[in-house]
Amino acid sequence: MPTVRRNDPSELFAAAGAGEHAALARLLSLIERGGPTSREVAALAYRSKRLAYTVGLTGAPGAGKSTLTDRLIALARAGLPGDGGEAATPGGDQVGVLAIDPSSPFSGGAILGDRVRMQSQALEEGVFIRSMATRGQLGGLAVAVPDAVRVLSTAGFPVVLIETVGVGQQEVEVASATDTTVVVVNPGWGDAIQANKAGLMEIADLFVINKADRDGTRETHRDLEAMLDLNEVGDWRPPVVETVATTGAGVDEVWDAVGRHRDHLRADGLLDRLRRERLEREFRQILVARVEERVRSLEGTPELDRLAAALVAGDLDPYEAADRLLGAIAGHADPEDGHRRFG
Repeated sequence: MPTVRRNDPSELFAAAGAGEHAALARLLSLIERGGPTSREVAALAYRSKRLAYTVGLTGAPGAGKSTLTDRLIALARAGLPGDGGEAATPGGDQVGVLAIDPSSPFSGGAILGDRVRMQSQALEEGVFIRSMATRGQLGGLAVAVPDAVRVLSTAGFPVVLIETVGVGQQEVEVASATDTTVVVVNPGWGDAIQANKAGLMEIADLFVINKADRDGTRETHRDLEAMLDLNEVGDWRPPVVETVATTGAGVDEVWDAVGRHRDHLRADGLLDRLRRERLEREFRQILVARVEERVRSLEGTPELDRLAAALVAGDLDPYEAADRLLGAIAGHADPEDGHRRFG
């Protein structure tokens, strides 16, 4: 096979689609790096119109998310339960895993290694596991995750599991990136007030009580069901499943529940609406990020200094100053025309 150029997205996609994990890893590295090549990769992935079914696993650190994810990989390779819409080839399908880890304060990269936490599946054929750094993002989700999911989808992965770092109340961020959100808790995991403060009741499509061989499981199950009784859950009531991920107990039931939730979303057209809303949120986030990037590019320029001086002198209020700056950014006016724009 001809040598693939490391920075040619088209060649890398062709190689990744043929099963070359090195090419796929390179595409994800380009996405994380940002810049023009990253945008080219993202555009190619978006235009492929392939979209994997995504399952997010979130919860507090130490809940056993990685061990549970490791167990779910084998089940995911057989496709989702139900009508076989996501089903695999006879020998088992490909499964992508994005493990969102804390960022190193030195390199900015992921601290935890994917194969350290998922050793039993990391080397299996058809399994691709990638650690991605949070890079300080709230909720433990890297900003590159939506593009990374599209890259995996384009490369032929029908199911992608996303396991987040788990950062307390900011765990709700995972719900904006996945089709089904699994919240993993442990026995003795706090009361209803803490759960509602964390927003978990609003984002969970499925609760998993992991380490269910420990004391307090019955009480935790009871508390979760009571919280569900008190909250408006709509047409889908999140199941509460007990597991012991280290032994595999209950994991099949978790995957069955994920399949039922997928079927529920499809039956009422909710899946398409969910994905459309997610794409709209992503668009707004990108738009805000681009505006911030443009504003930063003006730092230290004479026109921005004049605007700041007018603001300090009381000639402009902050809202008018912001409107003028946004107008200048949108109009791409000549930098030499700064006085007309900001004066």
